[in-house]
Amino acid sequence: MLDLFAEEEPWSEPLADGAVILRRRALSDADALLEQVAKIAAQNPFHHRITPGGHRMSVAMTNCGDLGWTTDSRGYQYSEQDNAGGTRWPPMPTLFRQLAVSCAAEAGFANFNPDACLLNRYEPGAKLTLHQDKDERDLRQPIVSVSLGLPAVFQFGGFERSDATTRVLLEHGDVVVWGGPSRLRYHGILPLKPGIHPQAGAFRFNLTFRRAH
Repeated sequence: MLDLFAEEEPWSEPLADGAVILRRRALSDADALLEQVAKIAAQNPFHHRITPGGHRMSVAMTNCGDLGWTTDSRGYQYSEQDNAGGTRWPPMPTLFRQLAVSCAAEAGFANFNPDACLLNRYEPGAKLTLHQDKDERDLRQPIVSVSLGLPAVFQFGGFERSDATTRVLLEHGDVVVWGGPSRLRYHGILPLKPGIHPQAGAFRFNLTFRRAH
């Protein structure tokens, strides 16, 4: 008899040259990942950052690792501590690092060594406008992005903000890896639709691993 509730086996879905979606790759670790997210947020709470232009971001953020990405009136930067509270970022959990490294390797990027993990929390209506990840020193290292909770529509574009975008639905446990020829492609998230996820409630969480320095 077919088990309609059995977990799907992960599979790979090409997105562009140097970019791939590893569908359901983090599903088996999802509960443990969310537990670690809660522990990190207890040490450094999610916070709506203010952009250099003075706008409040709809996505709430925190970080873990040696460095964290943040924004304020001075611009976008990586730092060893949270400029909102002056405290060091929580350490990156072993599970986070192992997942990021193994997913990068599966996508063709060996020797990935992340030193920063940006944690984004989306509530209904929250979005991330098209942007490039270009504040990192070594652009040869890929980006590894893990989706947990509510589904969201991911936009993956070209090398100009005005380029056409591919829109794909990212669901609980999906991992996107991009680097090499796709490393500086514009990408973003469309406004999150309301819903309730069994493990994440009314939120979508995104873990984005980078090699910042």
